[in-house]
Amino acid sequence: MRILGIETSCDDTAAAIYDSEKGLIVHRLSSQIDLHRQYGGVVPELAARDHICTLMPLVDNVLHSPENGGEKMDAIAYTAGPGLSGALLVGASIGKSLAHAWGIPAVAVHHMEGHLLAPMLEETPPPFPFIALLVSGGHTLLVDVEDEGCYQILGQSLDDAAGEAFDKTAKLLNLGYPGGPAISKVAQGGDANRFHFPRPMVNRPGLDFSFSGLKTHVRTTTQKIREENQLDDQTVADIALAFELAVVDTLGIKCGRALKQTGRKRLIIAGGVGANQRLRDHLTKVTADLGAQVFYPRSEFCTDNGAMIAYAGYVRSKMIPDSNTSNPIDSEQASFDVKPRWSLENI
Repeated sequence: MRILGIETSCDDTAAAIYDSEKGLIVHRLSSQIDLHRQYGGVVPELAARDHICTLMPLVDNVLHSPENGGEKMDAIAYTAGPGLSGALLVGASIGKSLAHAWGIPAVAVHHMEGHLLAPMLEETPPPFPFIALLVSGGHTLLVDVEDEGCYQILGQSLDDAAGEAFDKTAKLLNLGYPGGPAISKVAQGGDANRFHFPRPMVNRPGLDFSFSGLKTHVRTTTQKIREENQLDDQTVADIALAFELAVVDTLGIKCGRALKQTGRKRLIIAGGVGANQRLRDHLTKVTADLGAQVFYPRSEFCTDNGAMIAYAGYVRSKMIPDSNTSNPIDSEQASFDVKPRWSLENI
């Protein structure tokens, strides 16, 4: 089975082809970072417009790539949510229209399930069951994964996601967008002994997250130093490091708690923040201390991509009885409904 995957949930336009026998065939991505950088964050209307201009040429590129060799698709998977409604509609309308024209099924994919399954694209995928930390610009989730399609949310952010906190802190420190890589780069020159920021909610029971208080603490500290005209490059680096350490420690504590609570011996990390090297190093130590293993997708599959959507579409298609023989052109496929808010437990 060969599946075309389409991703347009936020600010990356992506397309990929996955083959159930040969694995990932080809993947392409067009980033909108330069478009949104001048605004310090994603502008939804601009994101949707860029998807409109970019998606079809990108799809044409993967379909006619030498890697695909002219093979026809058996299904199309597209991100149906969660995400920006305008951006999602671009992918849904093009994905379903192509499926209708070609007479093949269109498979709606949950964006976070795509991230959760991204490590399965690696040469050594983690066996089920495992705990998944899904940490990105819009979401921070701890999920108990029993098997494909069997997910229980153990904890989630009650306010800002970790990636969002990175972006806002970087904007506060005038480090640019996206915030994660900018803070990590500057933090390399920071002094870990100068500032110590709070690790939110680690002294409470449970596995939920909250980063708004940490963000406020950083803002208060920065404003005070700025008023004293002492916010030089070294101080910015020290603040960036203290912030990064606080986020990494918080995520590590909650992941360790989830592993102990469930008895799982495997942890996967996915989502854009999962590319953070300090987080990877810390969670490697946390899992080793607990006698567990940690798995990551390669860095290019941590951020939004079409490969994870194509693979998730394959997984979903296996759960649909007779999906290859049923009539794909029905009233549901003719609509372009998307789900900007969509719980992983309600797929």
